[in-house]
Amino acid sequence: MTTAIVILAAGKGTRMKSNLPKVLHPLAGRPMIAYSLDLARALSDLPPVVIVGYKAEEVKAAVGNRATFVEQTEQLGTGHAVMQAEAALAGRADTVLVYAADMPLITPATLQRLRQAHAESGAAITMLSVIAEDPRGFGRVVRGEDGGALAIVEEIEATEEEKAIRELNAGVYCFDGAWLWPALHRLQPSPRKGEYYLTDLVGLAVADGRRAEVVTTETPAEALGVNTRVHLAEAETVVRRRKNRDLMLSGVTILDPDAVYIQPQVQVGRDTTIWPGVVLRGDTVIGEGCVIGPHAVLTDVHAGDGAVIGAGVLARGCHFPDGIDIPPGSILND
Repeated sequence: MTTAIVILAAGKGTRMKSNLPKVLHPLAGRPMIAYSLDLARALSDLPPVVIVGYKAEEVKAAVGNRATFVEQTEQLGTGHAVMQAEAALAGRADTVLVYAADMPLITPATLQRLRQAHAESGAAITMLSVIAEDPRGFGRVVRGEDGGALAIVEEIEATEEEKAIRELNAGVYCFDGAWLWPALHRLQPSPRKGEYYLTDLVGLAVADGRRAEVVTTETPAEALGVNTRVHLAEAETVVRRRKNRDLMLSGVTILDPDAVYIQPQVQVGRDTTIWPGVVLRGDTVIGEGCVIGPHAVLTDVHAGDGAVIGAGVLARGCHFPDGIDIPPGSILND
């Protein structure tokens, strides 16, 4: 089964209150869209199709050769955005997986589970949902008696009864590729906003006698979409905690995980101890049995085994040999 991936990255992100495209805002030291590209690489051998729009050239420059680009010149909704990928993907894949670049916390394991459920069910659509008390503007999932989705109701269109539904659309979909492209052309614009909603495909699938399957994420934080800088800070916290947990499980001692900042690409060897206030950024590699901090800030630093880096050290681009002892307060640049 061939999977094609479409990443939605055309929006301006007005609630970020920024001149920078939303998907280029840094998250743990990387543009937010980089996380979507990592997902695509883990799930498919085909390069993803990235739908660009607002400041398209900036987004293209950040992504480089890791994707194929299609431009949505008018912002007419998610359904219209995916429609732009038809020429690039129609007939090339059995399954089309669609998600937005402003959802950086989704894991490959969850998307693999979604794709597996889609393959087993034979559904026209298999969508990801999340159970949450705070709807955050997400559409509500209306299920039928057999557990399949009957509709996704956007919050702006929802009745008070529908707004009370706590199962929310996470905005991640697997589509039957042969069904998707003709179905997109049958979408009608919303009477309120004039946009073509991708979510309306659920109702079209049901009308066609096809199933719309639902898979609920086991980790609600995965469905956090970044629409404001408050959301961006929440996502930063999740990424940081994931990284710290992975390091501790690999044999690193972090004395206060809530008080250190370690970017995802940083490598740390076992039996190293990291004191509170430490910041490890960029292409930093720490060997085994080291002691770092407190309040050391290391950027693009390589430290050999047994290195001791004292309190308040600021270092950038340095290569430290095994067993070195850097005095507290040192400021070092390569």
